[in-house]
Parts: sequence; C-alpha cells; structure tokens
Amino acid sequence: MLKIGICGGGPGGLVAGLALSRQGHEVAIFERTSSYGRIGADINLTPNAVHALDGLGIGEALRETAARPQYRISRTWDTGEETSRLEMQGDRYEAPQLTIHRADLITALESNMKPGVLRLGAQVRTVTPLEQGAEVVLEDGSTEAFDLVIGADGIHSLVRKALFGEDHPKFTGLVSWRAVFPREVAGDIPNLDSFTKWWGPTSDRQLVVFPLLRGEEVFVFATTPQTDWSEEGWTLPGDIEELRAAYADFHPEARAILDCCTTVTRSALHVREPMETWSRGHVTIMGDAAHPMVPFMAQGATMAIEDGVVLALALKDASPADVPAALARYEGARLDRTAKVQRGSLANEWLKKPENADWVYAYKAWEAFDTPETATAG
Repeated sequence: MLKIGICGGGPGGLVAGLALSRQGHEVAIFERTSSYGRIGADINLTPNAVHALDGLGIGEALRETAARPQYRISRTWDTGEETSRLEMQGDRYEAPQLTIHRADLITALESNMKPGVLRLGAQVRTVTPLEQGAEVVLEDGSTEAFDLVIGADGIHSLVRKALFGEDHPKFTGLVSWRAVFPREVAGDIPNLDSFTKWWGPTSDRQLVVFPLLRGEEVFVFATTPQTDWSEEGWTLPGDIEELRAAYADFHPEARAILDCCTTVTRSALHVREPMETWSRGHVTIMGDAAHPMVPFMAQGATMAIEDGVVLALALKDASPADVPAALARYEGARLDRTAKVQRGSLANEWLKKPENADWVYAYKAWEAFDTPETATAG
C-alpha cells in the first residue's frame, strides 16, 4: 500500500484518486476550492472516456443527466456542406459518446469517494521531492509527506513548476467563446442532437455545437483570432454581438445558432510542447499539467481521465520502492498517445474529412498494459 497525495481535484485527479483508493492505497486529494458548485460548462466524454469511467462504476450515473450525440458531423462554413459523419451511438466503440455538465461528472466521482479522501479548501503552495517520497506544502504552512505525489493541477501546475522549473504556456493567438442555451428556443434548427463542427475558411474560426442535459440544453463553442491576451483572468464575460459579427459570413444555420445565445464567456487558448518525461523520483504529473492541448479534438478532459486509470494500473500492488519504476511504466503507456493528440489538436484538421477515428475513440485505458499495441496506442 502507498500513501499518495494528489494535487488537484478536477476530473483527472478525482479519477486517479478513486481508482487508487479502490486498489487499497491511502489517498488524499488536495483541492483549493471550498465547494464545487456548477462551475464550468461542458465536458465531452467520447467513447474512450466513457469506457474508462464505466470501469469505475459511475457510467450509469453519468447517463442519467448526459446527452448522447447521435453523430459527429463536419460541415463547411459557407455552404453548409457535410464533409464527414461518424456514428457515435452504435456498437463500434462499446461505449457511447456522452456530453455532460462538468459539475455532474464531478458529483458522480465525488459521491463514490471514500470519506476523508477529498480535502476541499486545501490550497497547495508547492511540492518538495524527498529521497524516498515527497512532501506537499499547503498555503497555511502545514506539510504532509507521501510515498508518491501526483500533480493534477492544470496548465498552471505548481507541481510541474516544482519538478521542472518555470515554464509559461504559449498563447495560441486564439480566443475561445462558450455559451449554453435551452434547446426549446432553437426551433427547427437541424442536427442539434449531434456533435457538429462548422469549419471556417481559416483554422482560427470554427463553431462547435452539441447537446447537454439529456438534450434539454445546447452548448456552443467558437474561436476567434487575437494578437495577444493581456486581460486579467482565465475566463471572462464576452460580448455576444462581437461573436456574432465574427461569424456574420457563416451559413444561415450557424448564424441562427449564435442568435439563440444570450450570454457568452471567453478565454485564451494556451499550449505547451509535448514533454519527454513527466516524473522525477516519487513525483509525477498528469492531465493538463503534463499535456495541455487546445480543444479541437475534444480530448483534453478525456486524456486526463485516461491518465488517471493508467496511472492507477501502473501502481497496482506497488510498494514505496517500486514507485519510480511504476511511473516509468505509466509514462511508457501515455507519452506517445498524448503527444499525438496534442499535436493533432493544434493542427486542427482531424475529422474534417472522413477518416479512421478508432485510434482515439477505441482506446481502452483499462487494457493499457494488456498488449504492446494498446499500451502505445496512437
């Protein structure tokens, strides 16, 4: 049994914590927020994520509130021509695509956690590697030693900084916009039961639309170019008229979707280059701390969920002395796949035209060490 500290209680950290706890490890998850609430908006759980979550026994709870997109559709910005359509509800991937509010995913994970594992209102200041473990230092000055510390603390990861030094993410020159509106206000706009991506004339403009909350809501994601990002804050209120103006030349159906939106938020999109290693000694990172990516393949949260499962599998039956070798095994199963998704997301061409999506959607995290092929999928 290991004593494991996880810095960050987002989806990836909670998945790792739940999987590791069920293996018998003693786990503490440090999450800075004092309560979750219904913060954020959507999480797109493609079949590879749903398969991972089903393995934790929370799949049925997720299906109660999620929407299930019928197809993954690509359309051309001006003519509306459909350039690809992928069935998402059949038997091909042994799990459906679920689009869900982030809070509902968090609730499903949190409610299955053992008492005392999740420590809300616990802000981590830094992590100090030790010869045979690591120490978590909290903002209140308290410390706690662990056999292993996992950084699941996002793109501005303090754990990553403690391991590898200061490393600022690069602004992509793109701003993302997000909005949610009731399905009932959309009238007869077609394809709102599917995940639809409208590809713009250039890669800096795209509009993505899909259902939420059993299809009762519609989520909208869009991007616009911007030379820099100097505003204070990660997510800020946006001007819906500014967004509509940026898409004034799009197909009438796309413009009609934006007309349904009343409020919108905007945030900067940042990236980092793929890393050669995520671990040092008895400390490692996962999710956006290890491989932040733009959302153009809708795989950011899913990669973190996969990480949490594979990391737990690598640590099964591990003793403190086994930790460095287990972390090397975890990296061996994840580095190539996440780097390919990072690069594919940034290139922003995936599924613009028909292609084989199996390397992404058919991946089964619970089988990551079963064969060499699945261990290095991608």
